[in-house]
Amino acid sequence: IISTDITSITTATKPTGIFAHAMSTASTKRGALIFLHGLGDSPAGWSSLQTSLPSLQSRLADIEYVFPAAPTIPITINGGMTMTGWFDVFDWPIAVGSKDDPVGLDRSVAQIEAEVAKLEGKGIPASRIVVGGFSQGAAASLLAVYGRNTRAYAGCVCLSGWLTLPSELKDLSATAKATPLFWGHGQHDDKVLFPQQKFGVEKLREAGVEDVEDQSYPVGHSSHPAEVQRLAEFVDAKLFAEQPAGVKEDL
Repeated sequence: IISTDITSITTATKPTGIFAHAMSTASTKRGALIFLHGLGDSPAGWSSLQTSLPSLQSRLADIEYVFPAAPTIPITINGGMTMTGWFDVFDWPIAVGSKDDPVGLDRSVAQIEAEVAKLEGKGIPASRIVVGGFSQGAAASLLAVYGRNTRAYAGCVCLSGWLTLPSELKDLSATAKATPLFWGHGQHDDKVLFPQQKFGVEKLREAGVEDVEDQSYPVGHSSHPAEVQRLAEFVDAKLFAEQPAGVKEDL
């Protein structure tokens, strides 16, 4: 008979050492979404996705949500004053051909990869992780998934973002080319200009990315309800591909 009172479990029957640590940190979730906020924002700005996405696609209640925080750094377009940012921004608005910050971008990619490593340590492989973000967070995500990628991610999401360091797309890995992308953008975006979507999508397709979906919406630099709906559908499809609703798949 197994007691339901956890205090009655003796020291002899409790898992110890590495085994106990593995049991305590292992995730029971079926996948994960890592989502990066935009310039000057915080994780709280997008944390509502962990309730809104499951309300649109019920299986998304069974994934882990990670909302990393950008460091506080000097931002050139802010007169050098500090604010939360994944990398420095030199031009405003951000048009095609705007100057990039390779050092800051590399730092952001390293932070994304650290979050992926944490999830892998919990038993969620990269193939069950979607990486994405909004605006500057989306730009960092694109570089992590395509420009620097050696992992087979489930997918990438770019909302109102832009493609940085486009010259580095010359030799994409096979895993990067096979990683599907959803790119949503506001048609009236006056911060990350709308032509950035067409430029980025074309460059990625030219580089061999096989599955790119681009959608536009009648908004400025913000999200749209139809965009959030499509985001939910995309993440659900990539994490639960060919799996009937209501059926759980063992990892």
